[in-house]
Amino acid sequence: MLSSLIDYLASIKARDPAPRSNWEILLYPGVWALGFHRVAHWLFEAELYFLARAINHLSRFFTAIDIHPGARIGSHLFIDHGFVVIGETAVIGNNVTIYQGATLGGTNPTNGVGGKRHPTIENDVIISLGAAILGPITVGAGARIGANAVVTKDVPAGATMVGIPARSTLVEVKPETREFVPYGTPCTELFDPQTQKLELMACQLADMQKRIAVLMEERDAKAGAPKEAPAKVAAKKRDQG
Repeated sequence: MLSSLIDYLASIKARDPAPRSNWEILLYPGVWALGFHRVAHWLFEAELYFLARAINHLSRFFTAIDIHPGARIGSHLFIDHGFVVIGETAVIGNNVTIYQGATLGGTNPTNGVGGKRHPTIENDVIISLGAAILGPITVGAGARIGANAVVTKDVPAGATMVGIPARSTLVEVKPETREFVPYGTPCTELFDPQTQKLELMACQLADMQKRIAVLMEERDAKAGAPKEAPAKVAAKKRDQG
């Protein structure tokens, strides 16, 4: 048990550069919330629902993290900061990282009857701050959910999801997606699909303008007209338009 705890603390330290010792990590609300949940889940499985709920409410009071006793959680879950909500039928794999304000919420409320209503999160997923993953969907292994994204459909393994509703900016597993990235999205790249489309259109438009200028220059050369610089031709065309 002690070795498991040491491994867990080491996994957190590998994802968070802030703590200077394991003693600091032991003060993290996410660590306490997970510990409370292990007890509450054991009571829930034993059908001691009131006691399980009591532990859940006590945990929420002390940690500001609400994990339903029925949620199934694998090893080395790291909840950074707090204010996270995890629903009853949620399933979380190993080495998952969840940042503050995230929600694993349910759809189709049926008063506790009706099967799975919350998402399944596979191994090594990173869920950024403010993200909402809603419904009985599956987030594939190694996926990243960007800040404030709202995910309502299945996420491919290794994908990066951004926006409302969330859209994928990566549909294949690449080497860089296997590495841990704080908050789930590199800050040095453009990951908004709409921004990427606009950038692509701007490049295509610039390429078309160059081709038109070359064609006009060739036409004037064949007609015996004096050659003009492509830039002047483009400027003249804009003036005429």
